[in-house]
Amino acid sequence: MQIKDLGLVDYPPTVDAMQSFTLERQTDTEDQLWLLEHSPVFTQGANGDAAHILMDSAIPVVSTDRGGQVTYHGPGQLVVYTLIDLRRAGIGVRQMVTNIEQTVVNLLARYGVDAYARQDAPGVYVDERKIASLGLRVKRGACYHGVSLNI
Repeated sequence: MQIKDLGLVDYPPTVDAMQSFTLERQTDTEDQLWLLEHSPVFTQGANGDAAHILMDSAIPVVSTDRGGQVTYHGPGQLVVYTLIDLRRAGIGVRQMVTNIEQTVVNLLARYGVDAYARQDAPGVYVDERKIASLGLRVKRGACYHGVSLNI
C-alpha cells in the first residue's frame, strides 16, 4: 500500500483526484492511503439533509458523493482517505467501516483516550461525543473517502 502525505489541500480537487484514481485503477493497482488536512469546508454526504447545517457561515458547504451527513473539515484535523480495492481485499463495506473504526479506537487507546464505535451510527466516540467521522463511497468494488479525526 502506498501512503501519501498531501499536507493542507482544498477539498474539491482532492475529491476529483480520488474519483479519477478509483475510476482509472486496474485490478493490480496498488491501494493508497492519503493523509491530509483540508482548508475549512463543510461537506454534505449524498443523502445528507441541509437541515443539519445549523448556521450560516463564510465556510463553504460542498455536496459530495460519500455517505453520511454534514462534516466539518479544517486545519488541525487528520483526514485519512482509504483508496482500497475491497473486492481484492475480500471484504465488504460494513467490514471496511468496522476496520476503520477499530483502527481509530486502537490509535486513541495508545494515547490514553477511551474511545468506542457505536452500532447505530458510524464513527468513533468519546463520552457520547463524536471524535472521528467516517464516510465511504464504493465504485467498481473499490472504496474512497475515509475518516476524519478531530485532534
